[in-house]
Amino acid sequence: MSIPDLIVVGAGPGGYVAAIRAAQLGLQVALVDASVRLGGTCLRVGCIPTKALLHSSELYAQARHRFADHGIHTGELRLDLSVLQARKERIVEELTGGIGLLMKKHKIQVHRGTGRLVGAGRVLVSGESGDSELLAPAVILATGSRPIALRPLPVDGERVVDSTGALNFTEVPRRLVVVGAGAIGLELGSVWQRLGAEVTVVELLNQIVPQADIQVTKMLARSLKKQGLRFRLRTRVTGVERVGEELRITVQDYRKRVEVLEADRLLVAVGREPNTEGLGLGEAGVTTDKRGRVQVSARWETSVPGVYAIGDLVAGPMLAHKASEEGVAVAEILAGQAGHNSRLRSELIPNVVYTSPELATVGLSAEEADNEGLEAKAARFYYQANGRARTLGETDGMVKIVADPSTGRLLGVHVVGPHASELIGEAVVALGMGALASDLADAVHAHPTLSEAIKEAALALDRRAIHG
Repeated sequence: MSIPDLIVVGAGPGGYVAAIRAAQLGLQVALVDASVRLGGTCLRVGCIPTKALLHSSELYAQARHRFADHGIHTGELRLDLSVLQARKERIVEELTGGIGLLMKKHKIQVHRGTGRLVGAGRVLVSGESGDSELLAPAVILATGSRPIALRPLPVDGERVVDSTGALNFTEVPRRLVVVGAGAIGLELGSVWQRLGAEVTVVELLNQIVPQADIQVTKMLARSLKKQGLRFRLRTRVTGVERVGEELRITVQDYRKRVEVLEADRLLVAVGREPNTEGLGLGEAGVTTDKRGRVQVSARWETSVPGVYAIGDLVAGPMLAHKASEEGVAVAEILAGQAGHNSRLRSELIPNVVYTSPELATVGLSAEEADNEGLEAKAARFYYQANGRARTLGETDGMVKIVADPSTGRLLGVHVVGPHASELIGEAVVALGMGALASDLADAVHAHPTLSEAIKEAALALDRRAIHG
């Protein structure tokens, strides 16, 4: 077997995309991953299966609560969770299988096993057939992240679960407590609440989705509460005890008041940490920071020449699309191209929570702009005045735009409402081009569409909104 130009360790959305782009540019690539299914956490036990369950559970909730508004009467409604779960697995199988086909198409060598860095350009692969060493001028580390564990809440995979366990319940919990009000906790909490569980979300901070604009998160919280989710903010979970088939979960609020919550299942969703265990970083001389993230240069090169790291291993938002773009950038750098570092500034990376309504944000919030010493003004447009939202029957939501008051330069766009994940793309392009808010305001948007809310919010900055 010939020596490749590049070894990629990890076949998630950062690793497999880096491998494909490098192969497109003429490099010989070896990809190392221990899983039978390529695609990493995102495709196997993260983004894709979560969204499959979210869609199925949303249809079930609509049938239960909203079909009658449209004159649709279904009679007795029945949930077959096994079919719902099988659909999720089928989607995962199709997508991961597709990645395998892409590897063959681009003539990428796939090595099944755990990869460990043993020096510059050297990766030891440990698989079922034993150990083998790969050599290449360049290595990209893309092993992603894993759920953060909390010592007082040991995950047993049955009653106390992480995000992977919460994807695979074989029955709907009667009562579910979720620790963490970030994207993972809210999305999985929404799935099981729609399917019939009583869900309580416990969050240490004073708002849900802590990194997002406060105003849009408050609107999202109000909508989720109307659907039945319960929130305990400024509250920590201090312990859990199993009593028979029940869990007794001890919580303490900001006033030091202690309470015991009873539940059938506990989901620990307090974030993720770099998956560096067994990667051989210390032995190889790769430097990490206090949070365990690999330290890299502006070109994603580690302290070991020729060894690069991307995605959840390095600083920045732990998002699949961020990892993919970093993979493309490093592949282009290795192929002698300039790369595209400019579009990977953290403020240009969109963040989405796929609840109903969805929350999507890119750029700075008004609070962040103030913290950075920037002048900022903000304007809002509410979905209640949007014709398309009315026809959908989904009027909970708004668009908030933040801009520089003196120049009109766009600083951030924040959306809570139906299909926010699709709407945010327009804002990402505008921010990346250094557009003015007036560019959004003056662009012709099709009518009736949800995207008109972006136009109206931009118009509102200059008190020109027509419907607001």
